Amino acid sequence: MYWGNKPTDAGNLILSPDEARQITRESPTAKKFLRPYFGSDEFIKGSPRVCIWVTDADESEASSVPSLAVRFEQVREFRESSKAKETRPAAQYPHRFRQIQGKPGNQSIIVPIHSSESRPYLPVGLLPTGGIISNAAYGLYDAPLWNMALIASRLHLVWIATVCGKLETRYRYSNTLGWNTFPVPTLTEKNKADLIRCAEDILLAREHHFPATIADLYDPDNMPADLRAAHDRNDEVLERIYIGRRFKNDTERLEKLFDLYTKMTASAAPAKGKKRKAGANA
Repeated sequence: MYWGNKPTDAGNLILSPDEARQITRESPTAKKFLRPYFGSDEFIKGSPRVCIWVTDADESEASSVPSLAVRFEQVREFRESSKAKETRPAAQYPHRFRQIQGKPGNQSIIVPIHSSESRPYLPVGLLPTGGIISNAAYGLYDAPLWNMALIASRLHLVWIATVCGKLETRYRYSNTLGWNTFPVPTLTEKNKADLIRCAEDILLAREHHFPATIADLYDPDNMPADLRAAHDRNDEVLERIYIGRRFKNDTERLEKLFDLYTKMTASAAPAKGKKRKAGANA
């Protein structure tokens, strides 16, 4: 799971939908360089912005579009004059984001960093092909869909609520503290297939209520019955993988997760009296 992409651009590589339409009206060739852009708010509220996304191979073509060239020059000037020494070298490539953590593939799973504690499940979902994840979210690129089933579970929510920090009262997701540490039993191919089906059912239930947004669908007082049922099936399948039945409550969920985490970290630690080889993974 990667942190999203950081533009450091003084706003010049990020467009509102209206600005994007204006640019494509003036220069139709610019369309190939515009991508839907999602952070936490954009995904949850269903209102993506647009970003200018240019690879090094396409720099010359993109720079020949006047409206884009003007923005690239403004990015260059902003980065050159930055007080941050790590930003100034990025003035050499003003056509692209300063930090590109993960490139979009055929299937991108987005995980917002900040989300309301009132929702019964963490927001997670698939982006349209080519969608760009901002540094206000995390992404899993071309990952099997069973990963989404894990993140969308009650088990994962109680883990994140316990081990990650918060912004005010909202959940603050962390890939290192929350995702990398999340203990999961060894999954069989059947387990993975079952979880993929669960994730697909959640996505289909959401689609059934289009154009309702994640914010609409996961309002705790108005969550559609079919979506709630899809999540309940996902919890049923996943929790049976852990203990062969549903957990009684969140306390039991956490007890099992910490038990697995203790065993997981103990097996990863070097044997007593032995030194870990240099460069070995933790």
